[in-house]
Amino acid sequence: MECSIYLSILFVFLFFTSSSSSTIADDLQQTRSNFPSGQAKKLIRELNLFPNKTINIVELQGDDSSAQSKKIIEKRFRFPNLIGSRSEVSVEDLGHHAGYYKIQHSQAARMFYFFFESRNSKKDPVVIWLTGGPGCSSELAVFYENGPFSITDNMSLVWNEYGWDKVSNLLYVDQPIGTGFSYSTNRRDIRHNEEGVSNDLYDFLQAFFAEHPQFAKNDFYITGESYAGHYIPAFAARVHQGNKAREGIHINLKGFGIGNGLTDPAIQYKAYTDYALDMGIIKKTDYARINKLVPFCELAIKLCGTDGTLSCLTSYYVCNTIFTAIMARIGDTNYYDIRKKCEGSLCYDFSNMEKFLNQKSVRDALGVENIDFVSCSPTVYQAMLVDWMRNLEVGIPDLLEDGINLLVYAGEYDLICNWLGNSRWVHAMEWSGQKEFAASSEVPFVVNGSEAGLLKSHGPLTFLKVHDAGHLVPMDQPKASLEMLKRWTQGTLSEPAADVEKLFAEL
Repeated sequence: MECSIYLSILFVFLFFTSSSSSTIADDLQQTRSNFPSGQAKKLIRELNLFPNKTINIVELQGDDSSAQSKKIIEKRFRFPNLIGSRSEVSVEDLGHHAGYYKIQHSQAARMFYFFFESRNSKKDPVVIWLTGGPGCSSELAVFYENGPFSITDNMSLVWNEYGWDKVSNLLYVDQPIGTGFSYSTNRRDIRHNEEGVSNDLYDFLQAFFAEHPQFAKNDFYITGESYAGHYIPAFAARVHQGNKAREGIHINLKGFGIGNGLTDPAIQYKAYTDYALDMGIIKKTDYARINKLVPFCELAIKLCGTDGTLSCLTSYYVCNTIFTAIMARIGDTNYYDIRKKCEGSLCYDFSNMEKFLNQKSVRDALGVENIDFVSCSPTVYQAMLVDWMRNLEVGIPDLLEDGINLLVYAGEYDLICNWLGNSRWVHAMEWSGQKEFAASSEVPFVVNGSEAGLLKSHGPLTFLKVHDAGHLVPMDQPKASLEMLKRWTQGTLSEPAADVEKLFAEL
């Protein structure tokens, strides 16, 4: 019965798009014929990442009994070719760790992670970062956004002046399984929903803090971007649930931050055309034509709900035609940053990361042996398609009511997870402070005397629109993003800063 209902919706949708507008039909023809594998490749091709393997499902050679018996296999390390003021310090003083966690509730999965102790103090908060995709490695953030280093063209590493490890103990995880250096020997460990993803991450944290008890009482924050708009609320809810049930080690969860995320698709997909028109990248005639697709998307998402079944796969297909129709009109514009054009067939070039991580000296330093590095996994991407259109906002109000802080931030020039859609779902969210948040004033977010964004806050909820940034805020505005993290974790983000008052006084 369920199957026939959703196939009927799909049939009506396809009939409408092919009969009511030849322009829309032409725009969508390629998407329909290539779904889903073509869509997956299209949405990650701009990252310039095509690994030899689509996922890390490996056959281990020899006796793996020692690895099977330990939950954490970790080593302190230092990257080769590190230059700069701290390049001569010892491995112990550097405080950099890499390791594998044997996932407790899995067939044979190992989760890879980096842990960079704070350059300031071990008492700083522990901040975990999750890259989206779904299926893209967090090493993207390590080397191009908020990690301790940047990669030069000669494969040397230089210190990142605005790395988030300057104010936090920073943890990056390759997840879901099959992403980055994470691997399994069994395909049943591929995850399809947020329950599986968040349980893996929760088990990881339990093992991590058992291995590093000196950090267990630190404040803990969950951060990330893009599809992590799904991961983060689910993971935060899982941690909070574990704390309430007194499961294992208590995790001192203080807040979770979502950057240019996909969280409430029903609201965010509807905002695509409004944002595109407001930014002048489509015409009013395009706007009217593409908006005819919105009711079909809304119905499909409504039927998807939160179950993550066939209906959600249908809604993914239906709703992404809105985005595809916009892209058909804006050509080679970079949909992660509409100020820019894609260079050739690619929008970003992260190939230095691939080259660096494939060096034998680097692999030896990390202890990854013969495991392939999978930058962005089409297999993980496609496995999560049934999860894509689920609304992850629904679990957030309970966290807010219990005093867990939420920061939603978005670069103003990102199309794919644009600030307008994010602002709308934040304002539409029903919680005890909804009216007060809506009525609160928008104030400048000032960094070093310059306005870096616009801030709105009430109680535990904060929304920040970041100026002069696209999808990758820490890459585009590194100084502002570091200041954002610092003030947020210190509880001063929404407080008027001295330089704000000085700016207004001068005006």
